[in-house]
Amino acid sequence: MQQIEQSAEAPSGHRRTLIIGALGVVYGDIGTSPIYALRESIAATAGLTDSASAVLGVLSLMFWALIVVVTVKYVLLITRADNRGEGGILSLAALALRLLAHDKRAQAFVVGLSIVGVALFYGDGLITPAISVLSAIEGLEVITPELQPFVVPCSVVILVALFLLQSHGTQRVGNLFGPVMVIWFATLAVLGVAGILREPDVIRAINPLYALDLLTAGGWQALAILGAVVLTVTGAEALYADMGHFGRPPIKIAWLGFVLPALTLNYFGQGAHVLSDPAAASDPFFLQVPRWGLVPLVVLTTIATIIASQAVISGSYSLTRQAIQLGYVPRMEVRHTSAAEMGQIYMPRVNWILMFGVIALVVGFKSSNALAGAYGIAVTGTMASTTVLAMIVARRSWKWGWLTVAVVFGALLAVDLVFFGATLLKIPNGGWFPLVVAAGGFVVMVTWRRGRATMYEMLYGDALPMDAFLARLEPSATRVARTAVFMTNDPTAVPRAMLHNMKHNMVLHERVVLMRLVNEDVPHVPADQRVTVDRLGKGFFRVTAHFGYMEDPNVPQVLVLARKQGLATEMMETSFFIGRETLVPSAKPRLPRWQQHLFIALSTTALSATAFFSIPPGQVTELGAQVEF
Repeated sequence: MQQIEQSAEAPSGHRRTLIIGALGVVYGDIGTSPIYALRESIAATAGLTDSASAVLGVLSLMFWALIVVVTVKYVLLITRADNRGEGGILSLAALALRLLAHDKRAQAFVVGLSIVGVALFYGDGLITPAISVLSAIEGLEVITPELQPFVVPCSVVILVALFLLQSHGTQRVGNLFGPVMVIWFATLAVLGVAGILREPDVIRAINPLYALDLLTAGGWQALAILGAVVLTVTGAEALYADMGHFGRPPIKIAWLGFVLPALTLNYFGQGAHVLSDPAAASDPFFLQVPRWGLVPLVVLTTIATIIASQAVISGSYSLTRQAIQLGYVPRMEVRHTSAAEMGQIYMPRVNWILMFGVIALVVGFKSSNALAGAYGIAVTGTMASTTVLAMIVARRSWKWGWLTVAVVFGALLAVDLVFFGATLLKIPNGGWFPLVVAAGGFVVMVTWRRGRATMYEMLYGDALPMDAFLARLEPSATRVARTAVFMTNDPTAVPRAMLHNMKHNMVLHERVVLMRLVNEDVPHVPADQRVTVDRLGKGFFRVTAHFGYMEDPNVPQVLVLARKQGLATEMMETSFFIGRETLVPSAKPRLPRWQQHLFIALSTTALSATAFFSIPPGQVTELGAQVEF
């Protein structure tokens, strides 16, 4: 994974490759906002003021949203809060938890906030592909109204094909993302310049007074306008979440040198076209080109929205894998689709959930106008969560004074909360959907964490200490050849699987390894810090393996590294013992009954430890037991 420091020192050719790659992966979402953002924002000013004032006011709001939210907050500030090169709300939360190691109440707050942010991200992840592809295919209506009935079916076909292709990996398609998006942003810039040249007066919108005048005249309607303007900055969170892939300098250079100018020019070009022809406000993006350019623009727009959707889908895989490693959701299958790039993964369960959710949105809402009403709540909620977590990092890691933190991040949080409050007006018009998705995700994650903590206490709270067991172990005890590895979450206690094996088989292996896999709050753990081996005596060893939340636990790899510390094992002569608990509802549950049943259901969906930890299945013995939960 490319780290920030490495990218800063990279040769110019490599840095150029990273910048182009960032254009394809990081800026796909925000780069396709011009298709619908200005249209929806102008529509929100209906009946408020004259057309020219509405256009200039909206453009001013959009421009300053790009400057304040994306440029100042994310590009210049939030990207500094990296967790050893990685970004994203879970990485930021892990960093904040490490900085608050001695404050349990503050840690609980961070965990709760990160769960909220992750849940909202999934709501956004469903809407982005739907609204992006729909808005692109709606260009067919501009070519000829007779094609309108084909918009939804074509969108569904494209999206289904996109999700079906995920299992084949995105490496080949990903190589085209950057160059295609270079063409896309260049096209946006050219179209924008052409529009501005026809109506240069539109440049006045840079003056923030036009934005203030529009909001002042709007009264309560100003909130509806802001709820539409927020579409301009959707996708800003992605530039932080994908920072680990490219590093901060390429992301910063791509934004300041290419993406921001292209977006600004295009928005102003669209606005110029509406100033000269108010009827163009119905679809200023597609109407800014002559009729001969409509078909090529629809094709290019469709490709760009597919790329934007792909970036969101891939981001959902990465975020889910992090959530698994950090204990937020049950284990799921993770397939690596590239032998060269560790970050290229495919998660079948996540893929199918996203596909059915996105298709339901397209069929249910039928147009990007309707979906725009559902868009924004999840985005602004995640942004506000990120800002609060960044405040902790600025105070604890950057050593900023409280006054500086309050002034800088307080102002940014105020902007986030204003946008969030504005998007709440969309709840009756579809905004309820991402909130329902987020609420469902929140309940699942909280239940899983609480359930796991309860299970840990039940399994290990009164377990026999290993030291006491070894002290009482007789030298005459029957020992058999080979090595036995017992997977455990508490290597200081005797694993239940070992007690069951001794009880039923009446034997103990000559070499017993108690292995614990620890998920750290850092993205990657160096190989020389991966494994520690402690000799407990009488043929017992305690092995602790550390993995970052961007890594896949691998037990055979752990045993290979353990050899360097004196634990000589042969894989073909090693047996693995795993306890498998079947949960049954207790008459006196330790959790609320609804949460008890939900946790039991989630447990049944978890991927087996054998598959998740890459243990050879032919060498595994699972010792089951029923546990009243």
